Amino acid sequence: MLGRLTAWLVHLYTASGVVLALFAAQNIFQYRYRDAFFWLALQIVVDATDGLFARWARVSEVTPRFRGSHLDDIVDYVAYVFVPALFVWRSLIVPSAWTMVVTSAMLLSSAYGFSRDDGKTDDHFFTGFPSYWNITVFYLLLGGWSQEVNGIILIALAVLVFVPIRYVYPSRTPALRGTTVAFGSAWAALMLWMLWRMPLVPRTMFWLSLAFPIYYTVLSLVLTTRRAAR
Repeated sequence: MLGRLTAWLVHLYTASGVVLALFAAQNIFQYRYRDAFFWLALQIVVDATDGLFARWARVSEVTPRFRGSHLDDIVDYVAYVFVPALFVWRSLIVPSAWTMVVTSAMLLSSAYGFSRDDGKTDDHFFTGFPSYWNITVFYLLLGGWSQEVNGIILIALAVLVFVPIRYVYPSRTPALRGTTVAFGSAWAALMLWMLWRMPLVPRTMFWLSLAFPIYYTVLSLVLTTRRAAR
């Protein structure tokens, strides 16, 4: 009995991410973008830790008829795709004439990415751009680039969802895991600091924060190329 209760509490913990996404959406409608990213950051914490709790509670064994992975995908789509698309629509970081095209590209491409069987591989990779739209939108807001540049970046990433590049799962990658986790943790701390300082983020720190996304992309491309060569 206690085991089943614990398992369901873990599922509830996972599901809480969609409520945090709702709080983010509410703040987007009120033009409180910093607060919206705060709620999205909390959702990332939930997403990063619920798997550990699920394995500890053995949820797949205790609640075999309830697919926690499906719940996780639903929450991720809302928080990582729909809410960032809502942000793009509300904040006008792309030309107004492009808004529906860009947001539709984000929503539809990620719907495809979330639905493919090899979207998450058994050896801990994502296939195609893994819908990090929340992080992308955060960078676009702080970057201060033109609306046209922002729109091109978002469209390009939507296209990359369909390109079979294998992107590493940062916390579970079998290659350079220690380096990736340590580098990613430092980057996450810097991102939280930038969120705290938002919108007054020093440009030096902004550009420095791009070091991890560049490392992540290069590592993914190298591993994809090596796999193709084999």
